[in-house]
Amino acid sequence: MTVSTDFEGLISPRFFRHFLPIPGQRRLLVGQFAPDFALRDVTHQRTVRLSNYRGKQPLVVAFTRIFTEKQYCPFCFPHILALNDAYEQFLARGAELLMITSTDLRQSQIVARDLGLRLPLLSDESCQSFHHYYTGQALGAPLPAQFVLDPQGRLRYSHIFSFLEHNASPEKLLAVLDAIKQD
Repeated sequence: MTVSTDFEGLISPRFFRHFLPIPGQRRLLVGQFAPDFALRDVTHQRTVRLSNYRGKQPLVVAFTRIFTEKQYCPFCFPHILALNDAYEQFLARGAELLMITSTDLRQSQIVARDLGLRLPLLSDESCQSFHHYYTGQALGAPLPAQFVLDPQGRLRYSHIFSFLEHNASPEKLLAVLDAIKQD
């Protein structure tokens, strides 16, 4: 797959709002209920509300960094593909994997189509969910982060972006789900 170097659409109000670096913070504590959100799933054409999963199944919430439908974070692009490839393994454990991007609906639809995403891709152009989860920001977009929630909606694991460990691997996230199942 070839990723274009077209920078059209990169410079936007979102870019300027998220230009200055603010590191992600671990302000959500293990055992705490995760903040709710209602976002559009462009992969399956529906609105997804986090609270609708409470009491039903564990969740992995993966915030990713996509600048435009043609510009991906070099750390996030392979992570998006790896999560999509592992999606069936998450479902086999009874969990849902929700990926959230700050691209608008049109851009998110192109991303989902071009990458052949099976997992739900949620569009949050306002970036409110990124802010509620304290993911941080830099150089025009929110930073990536991953969270694993138990079936009650409580935080069991969080990974905040760092230059040493960009994203939690699918294997790590699956291991956390396995540990939840053992409880």
